[in-house]
Amino acid sequence: MSRLGKLPIKLSAGVSATVSDREITFKGPKGELHLTLSPLIEVKVENNEILMAPRDRQEKNASAIWGLTWSLVRNSVEGVSQGFVRKLEINGVGYRAAAAAGKLNMSLGFSHPVEFKLPQGITATVEGNIITLFGADKVLIGETAAQIRKIRKPEPYKGKGVKYVDEVIRRKAGKAAAKGK
Repeated sequence: MSRLGKLPIKLSAGVSATVSDREITFKGPKGELHLTLSPLIEVKVENNEILMAPRDRQEKNASAIWGLTWSLVRNSVEGVSQGFVRKLEINGVGYRAAAAAGKLNMSLGFSHPVEFKLPQGITATVEGNIITLFGADKVLIGETAAQIRKIRKPEPYKGKGVKYVDEVIRRKAGKAAAKGK
């Protein structure tokens, strides 16, 4: 039994959810999201709450899918009502970024500037060396941040590269530390 799956998800003011066959659609002030449902889970919208239950409790994966669906639905409700934010930090001499018209233009120490096209539904702002990504879809925000970080991962000697703001880079001692003996 899923402990979280049993709990109802309350729809905040301005958010609506409609269930049709195998899909649930969320509409709110930050956008619209669609979520495809598993055939193992039954979802109902009643009294401004979303309720979930497995169709067949004897199914092997029903409990796991039940909890996963609950989490995805909760993230979608939060996304269309408040949105999600992910921040990245650029470290390095001459490393910089600029956001313009659905693109991020970055100078990350390569011989050429890197242009990253943002997916639909994601917006970015750059303040100093911090890139802030906004959007309603938590999965898409995380995937976009990971793709940007992958362009120039932080290296362990000087810490140059793109990292998450809350990420801690484990630093290594360079060759000079070995010579000091």
